[in-house]
Amino acid sequence: MKLIGTILAGATLAFAPAALAQTTQSSPAPATPDASAQTTPAAPQANGPVTDAEVDQFATAALEVEKIRKDTATPEADKGAKMAAAATGAGLTAERFNAIGQAMQNDPTLNKRIQMAASAKLAASGGAPAAKQP
Repeated sequence: MKLIGTILAGATLAFAPAALAQTTQSSPAPATPDASAQTTPAAPQANGPVTDAEVDQFATAALEVEKIRKDTATPEADKGAKMAAAATGAGLTAERFNAIGQAMQNDPTLNKRIQMAASAKLAASGGAPAAKQP
């Protein structure tokens, strides 16, 4: 289960700069980076609680993002767009993906929900067995 958490955290952190680069191309950067950093943790709350469907979508996207991140055949310059496409393909915007990723770092319950969803997806695809809960 720790491996799933590590993969999800890595996928989220790897995706965050790429997704932000995708969104900043269409909107100007905030004038004060410190102000945006302070409001970022509140973003998931502003968008509402994370639904079961979003947990599933996030797990799907995070696992795909991790594959893209590890793909040595894909040039680094192309990975950001592919990661953003993985999030939107799973049904999340890049902003929502990042908001959920940040929220899971501060919310152990959400983190566990996402880990369980990702573990189930890996087990279903033959990647790794789902961890049994005590």
